[in-house]
Amino acid sequence: MKRLEVVGVRVEVPSNQPIVLLRESGGERFLPIWIGAVEATAIAFAAGGVIPPRPLTHDLFKDVLKALGVTLTAVELTEIKDGVFFAELVLATSVGERRVSARPSDAIALAVRTESPIFASETLLAEAGIEIAEQAEDEVEKFKEFLDQVSPDDFLG
Repeated sequence: MKRLEVVGVRVEVPSNQPIVLLRESGGERFLPIWIGAVEATAIAFAAGGVIPPRPLTHDLFKDVLKALGVTLTAVELTEIKDGVFFAELVLATSVGERRVSARPSDAIALAVRTESPIFASETLLAEAGIEIAEQAEDEVEKFKEFLDQVSPDDFLG
């Protein structure tokens, strides 16, 4: 498994489809995952440190895990089948490690909230990852600048 970092969330033009972009830690591969608007907002809120007046679904889930004494130790993006990504929550419980299947968008939203590491299988990165050469780093920097200027409200619609 390779560790990933969340680069950010943006809306893909012209489809208006939100996308979360992850980058291999210490590598040149990026993993783009198209997600729903609600999940994009949830990830953008958490990444931006926005605290809603009442818990959103992912905040509630985080609070329930804490109340039950369960820790999210990692999120693993495991595979892609027919264009659909799969993920697992790795949970530490009083009876040992448990794994729960999850949509990657929900898993990432929860990982950002709990500051849990995100990993991807080498197979998934080989199949769906995009290698961006050093000369394309300017594009990545432009993307990061875009993310610094975008508001979570941009995803509501």
